[in-house]
Amino acid sequence: MSGDRCVFCAIARGREEASVVFEDDTVMAFMVLQPVTPGHLLVIPKSHAEGLADLPDDAGLRVWAVAHRLGRALRLSGLRCEGVNLFLADGEAAFQEVFHVHLHVFPRFAGDSFRLQADWRVHERRRLDETAAAVRAGMAALDADPR
Repeated sequence: MSGDRCVFCAIARGREEASVVFEDDTVMAFMVLQPVTPGHLLVIPKSHAEGLADLPDDAGLRVWAVAHRLGRALRLSGLRCEGVNLFLADGEAAFQEVFHVHLHVFPRFAGDSFRLQADWRVHERRRLDETAAAVRAGMAALDADPR
């Protein structure tokens, strides 16, 4: 989806409504329409980036810096907040539904309904070392990419 048909781009341009919490030249943060818990926010880059591969480093750093600050603000907000989750889904397999990078920031508390289900078994060191080597190879490929 291009920026022309992207709901988050429309919000960033002021063409769609949003309950904005923070905005600067690079990013915007606003309330989620269907929050996991009260205080659930999205932080987006204002320029369209479908996924992490499309997100310039400087914009990504700003998204995370603002999310960090908002997470701290949630704890001081008076909203029920015993913890904070930062969640970013990159790609359809990761359950990304709106294809414009967005970082969820939401308060957590005992008894809330949010759950992540996975196979949490401990893996053997050999397997972890092999996986670490694959990630290091990916990092080397990024370093070699002239972009």
